[in-house]
Parts: sequence; C-alpha cells; structure tokens
Amino acid sequence: MQIDSPTAREIGVFDSGVGGLTVLRELRRLLPDARLRYLADTAYAPYGGRSADDIRARSMAITEHLIDCGAGLIVIACNTATAHAIEALRARWPALPFVGTEPGIKPAVAATRNGRIGLLATSATAASARLRALIDRHANGREVIVRGCPGIVEHIEAGDLDSPLLRRLVEEHCAPLRQAGVDTVLLGCTHYPLIEPLWQAALAPNVELLHIETAVARRAVDLWTPTGGNATLQVETSGDPTTLQDWIAQVLGWRGLHVQAWAHENNNGQQVLTA
Repeated sequence: MQIDSPTAREIGVFDSGVGGLTVLRELRRLLPDARLRYLADTAYAPYGGRSADDIRARSMAITEHLIDCGAGLIVIACNTATAHAIEALRARWPALPFVGTEPGIKPAVAATRNGRIGLLATSATAASARLRALIDRHANGREVIVRGCPGIVEHIEAGDLDSPLLRRLVEEHCAPLRQAGVDTVLLGCTHYPLIEPLWQAALAPNVELLHIETAVARRAVDLWTPTGGNATLQVETSGDPTTLQDWIAQVLGWRGLHVQAWAHENNNGQQVLTA
C-alpha cells in the first residue's frame, strides 16, 4: 500500500471505544485546522480483557481502514493497543508515523516525593511486556505498583461516570495503592481521566494524578505538517453510531456531530461487527 506524504493527508485516531476521545479533544484544541478521523472500536470494547493476538488483529484492520480513508499519521489513543500492537503496526507500515499512548513513567518518577508510584491500567496493559520494559527502563529505583482494573472501562463506555457501583469498583482498585502509600498515580488508560474525580476521592487529595492525553496530542503536533483547507472531523464506530453520538453529546458536549458506522470485513468478504 502506497502512503502519501502526511502534508496532504489527515490524522487518524483510534481506540477500543470512547477513551481516546480525550486525546481527540486535545488534538482539536492544539490543531484546530486539521483534518481528523476517529474510529471507536466499540463493538469489540473493551480491549483490556482481549488476547494480545486479538488486539493486534483489530489494530491492523483499523489502521488499514484509516490509511484507506487518507491518514498520513496514526495516533493510537489506547494504552492497551499501544502495548500490544504498535511494534507490529510500525513493522507493517514503516513509512507511516505512529504516535502511541503509554503511561508516563518518567514524569511520575520526577513527580513522586516518596518514591512510590501507582499505575492504574487495563488488565491487558498491566500484563504486557512493553509496560514491564518501560518500568524497568525508567523507574530508576522507584517502586511502581501496577493495578489492573477490570470493569472500569465498561462503565465508562456505557456512560456511567458516577454511579454507586462504579464508585465501589474504583475504591476496590485504589485500596492497594493507598495501602502501599503511593503519592503519585498514573492513569494508564485514556478512559480513566473521564472519571478523574472518582480516582482522586478514592486515593487522597494529596495524591497527584498524572495522565497522558495532552503529551500524546503534542507529539502528534510535532510530527504533523498543516495541510491547509478546511478542518474536518469524522467519527466512526464499529458499534452503534447513535449510542456513540449520544455519549459524545452528553459527556463532551459536541452536539450535531454525525457518527458513521464502520464494518470490518474478513477475508471472506463478510462483515465483522463483533468479536
């Protein structure tokens, strides 16, 4: 597949669902004139409980679609997909720039006062070799307590940002970090900033929360050359477009945005909308 110069293309962004919209929001703020396309793989969300092979396969199919639509830069607005797929994507498309999303171990090391750092992530990210290598490379002797958080993404995808059940789940995941005495916590999933007040309440007011979406967007800005012309925003989903459209209007306040359906076809030409 031939990839044109990014000076004539759009920026493709993808996530398993709505979490990557936190990155998209920053991209819109930093690049108001850019052509942006976002794909939420909500029919297959969450990625956190999927196998590494499944995550790579979905990421490959989505990237190919974004390239076909005109992407000259891909932002993987998903910690889990970055952990399990970015190396395979770079190997498949070596001429295409990719921006991944990873927990900021180095900023956390700089921020911690007592040397104990918490990391809240999906189960797949928490178990990934890429995360372990990141910690080994940058922790510099600080203790990093990693907590996989099954169940959180499902609530956020459903638009539940503050129910008693979600609060209990957040408390369950934060309790080990409190017991470990962490003073800095990384939100290691792009969904998690959407419920930042719940994390803060379950940890402590003096625990510093760090997330990554602004840094990811700024890295994309560094790699991007403005194309001129009119800005565009296209949002697609492998799930139900109306549900995502309503979620975006309710949570982000982006009203009047039309969400389109995307169907991935397998090798037999059959549409694959769900796992």
